[in-house]
Amino acid sequence: MAKLFSPVRNFFARSNDDLVKIIGMAVLVALVSSAAVSVTAVMLRPYQEANRAAEQQARIDKMLDTLPGMRDLMMETGVDTLETRLVNLDDGSFASSDEAAGFDLEAALQDPEASIALEPDADIAGIKRRANQSPVYLLQKDGDLKLIVLPVYGAGYQSTIRAALAIESDLVTIAALAIVEQGDTPGFGARIEEPDWLAQWPGKKIADETGTVRIELVRSGASTPYEVDGISGATRTSNGLTNILRFWLGDKGFGHFLTRLRQEGL
Repeated sequence: MAKLFSPVRNFFARSNDDLVKIIGMAVLVALVSSAAVSVTAVMLRPYQEANRAAEQQARIDKMLDTLPGMRDLMMETGVDTLETRLVNLDDGSFASSDEAAGFDLEAALQDPEASIALEPDADIAGIKRRANQSPVYLLQKDGDLKLIVLPVYGAGYQSTIRAALAIESDLVTIAALAIVEQGDTPGFGARIEEPDWLAQWPGKKIADETGTVRIELVRSGASTPYEVDGISGATRTSNGLTNILRFWLGDKGFGHFLTRLRQEGL
């Protein structure tokens, strides 16, 4: 046993200025640190997963709380399940649960393999790049779809507008619209967050009988099921929101997903 530890004792007995000892200690510290990090990661993984799940649920709860009357709608329709799913936007299919668990929108937008650059004529929402996948929120009762919430975003007048669009089970009728984030002009474009203005949206239709997306903000005097009165004095914000909705409800957004749902269901 003494012979076994003799090289170790000899190593530590070297001068602190000895090159062999300096390199050896650096390697030893690196190995010990790596082992400690690995052990810690394994031990903390269950807690990290639990925290991730809690954070996800908190985000869902926050999203629901921003939607005008959403919890009332859930009660009225008897919704008993809220499920987050990841959608492949190019064909409207659901991604695997493994992909959904680790999805990060901002990271996807920075990854050329996880997102696409949009041609100017197709980029009516002004987002430049679109991730290949997006989360959606399905609200169900006894396995039947009652509401679906689509996250949408794009360029307003002075800021990026982020919103959540809730659609009823017919996949045409709007249940609610919520503005999650915006930074447009106070007193003008920023009024898209006002409850009285948002109250116009329930019952509006996103598309006609042919499936053509027709929802839009008009200057005043909305007269069809597809029209919502825009904000007076905030034409660019109103136009921006129209373009955001039309983009995300179209073929580059959730269009294939909605078509697939209509044809195949969940």
